[in-house]
Amino acid sequence: MPVHPAIAPEAAGMPLFRAVKRALLQRIEAGEIAPGQALPSEAALAATYGVSIGTLRRAVDDLVAEHILVRRQGRGTYVATHGSDRFLFQFFHVERADGLREVPQVELVSFERARLDDDAAAALDLKIGTPALQVENRLLLQGRAVVYDRIVIPAALFRGLTEKRWQERPGTIYQLYQSGYGITVARAHERLAAVGADRATARVLGIAPSQPLLQVRRVAIDLGGHPVEWRISMVLTAQHEYVNRLSRPA
Repeated sequence: MPVHPAIAPEAAGMPLFRAVKRALLQRIEAGEIAPGQALPSEAALAATYGVSIGTLRRAVDDLVAEHILVRRQGRGTYVATHGSDRFLFQFFHVERADGLREVPQVELVSFERARLDDDAAAALDLKIGTPALQVENRLLLQGRAVVYDRIVIPAALFRGLTEKRWQERPGTIYQLYQSGYGITVARAHERLAAVGADRATARVLGIAPSQPLLQVRRVAIDLGGHPVEWRISMVLTAQHEYVNRLSRPA
């Protein structure tokens, strides 16, 4: 059966709700439905894609479960925005051993133009030597340096981004990506390992070289499934733990 004209032809053959989900994602990624904006009514969307309300709801349910959409009781369904609550829930998993989780105080260590090395190029699916921006941050929790972030982003995706704009951003880093550059981080792939602190990390965190740390290597993925950020976080676990409470609702 041919797909509805509002659904991309390449979606033919996939389950109908997945085709609708893909079509909605494409509209969000293109900015046709902006972050913070409400979706059209269920009836209107179902008519647009030529599907039943049940099929439309299944597609929307998937996007809500993936934190791309958010339902607001009595108001409708909206495209999710990046704010401190979403940051803490979905992307920041370091908390004190007693369960206290808070937005960290971020201190800029360095901001410079660079070129992708082997690891960053592989993570971002780009060529070695591609122009990039490299940012190093120190994150403080309860007034103590706990995390040392090394962030690499492709310069082509963040044209005009300066150290001043980075430092003066009003919200989280992912909020800057979304509001300033139309890049919404939807999810992240992470790999964890136990390592010893190198000299640079020891200096930033104020610890002894070789002190045990948790290393988190993260690739941030946008709505279209493209890698947009490579980040290595070194986490001091003397008084803090890495706790991922994120779970997909049934």
